[in-house]
Amino acid sequence: MKNFLIVPSILSANFACLGEDISKVISAGIKMIHFDVMDNHYVPNLSVGPLVLKALRDYGVTISIDVHLMARPVDRLILDCVYAGASSISFHPESTDHIDRSLELIKENGCKAGLVFNPGTALGCLEYIINKLDFILLMSVNPGFSGQSFIPIVLNKICQVSNLIKNSGFNIRLAVDGGINIRNISVIAEAGADTFIIGSTIFTASNYRQVINDLYCEINK
Repeated sequence: MKNFLIVPSILSANFACLGEDISKVISAGIKMIHFDVMDNHYVPNLSVGPLVLKALRDYGVTISIDVHLMARPVDRLILDCVYAGASSISFHPESTDHIDRSLELIKENGCKAGLVFNPGTALGCLEYIINKLDFILLMSVNPGFSGQSFIPIVLNKICQVSNLIKNSGFNIRLAVDGGINIRNISVIAEAGADTFIIGSTIFTASNYRQVINDLYCEINK
């Protein structure tokens, strides 16, 4: 059986009491949180950055923090997020001039490295850098905002990347981010995903533990 992992995206959390809200999902059994960095250039939104990441570490958040850079350029942000307490860092191939170099920068500073593909982004570069990856993240919405609906055609891409990972022989996790809920999570798992980045479905629920348990139950049916 696959080691499935549900990762709450704090983009949908209550930023007026962010540390407290994250503590609640940790108490519900979560082992990792997802931290979106948006620059209002690469994506049409502005979110949080390394200062907030460090504030969460200073608050006492000790679980893994997975940083997704939706920004351009990325190399300086990679270093800032490393120093602020990131556990893993991913970026989009079109956000850097040198994909291999940026991946090496992440790994040589002690973090796990991932590459992110938007719904309309081709997968061609995977052939050349798949040996450098700890995980691949597929966006199932166009990045920038929480609360969007899952784009069904991405299921084909999940299957394609899942097969690429199997054929590569490397131990690489396959994550999906965007529009995941109780109704579609099992189909996404069947397509090959093992990591599920989920925002509004969790943070709009009145009982975090219940919704997280329900999501795991759907995956493991």
